[in-house]
Amino acid sequence: MSDPALQVISVEEYLRTEQESPVKREYVDGFVYPLHGATRAQAGTSKAHMRITLNFVLALDTKATRAGCRLYAADMKLRIEGKNSFYYPDVMVACGQDNGEEYYETDPCLLVEVLSKRTAAIDRHAKYHAYTSIPSLQMYLIVSQSERRILAYQRAGDGWRLTQYGGTGSISLACLGHTLTLDEVYRGVIDPAGSAATGSGTPPQA
Repeated sequence: MSDPALQVISVEEYLRTEQESPVKREYVDGFVYPLHGATRAQAGTSKAHMRITLNFVLALDTKATRAGCRLYAADMKLRIEGKNSFYYPDVMVACGQDNGEEYYETDPCLLVEVLSKRTAAIDRHAKYHAYTSIPSLQMYLIVSQSERRILAYQRAGDGWRLTQYGGTGSISLACLGHTLTLDEVYRGVIDPAGSAATGSGTPPQA
């Protein structure tokens, strides 16, 4: 997120203007922040970022559907009412009853952010505090796109437990009853030896 505009706007104004905005914008306590830059020319993410996000979708889609959950990648807003904020998580899984809103979810059980140089500090600090305030959230994953490394914050009673995963490890996703491997997350991006994939391997299977 870049520096906010000086004018504070209401939630209603944000939701109305977001539908017409040339770039995605997040909303934090009255201020609007362009997600990837102030203009369309600045918007966008790396190939590795997009591939990792897609790998999450490929790995979790069937499990989410069978569990009666809703899986989103990048374009669905998350509303955190206690923080008066809206974010666009890279990956979001919401289970339980639908809130009836067309443009945002409110009760996720899993959130994923793929790190970039621009968003790393925000993902580790501001979003961590915002996301872990959500009563329904069970796990928050912060995923490196330059090495096989995932930070997993998992709800543990009244607090959160941090576990770091790397190499060929696997992560248990309690809300989906599924174990996700780092091979699935980094397929086509970083091989188990830590080298960047060349793109000449076998395409991923759904």
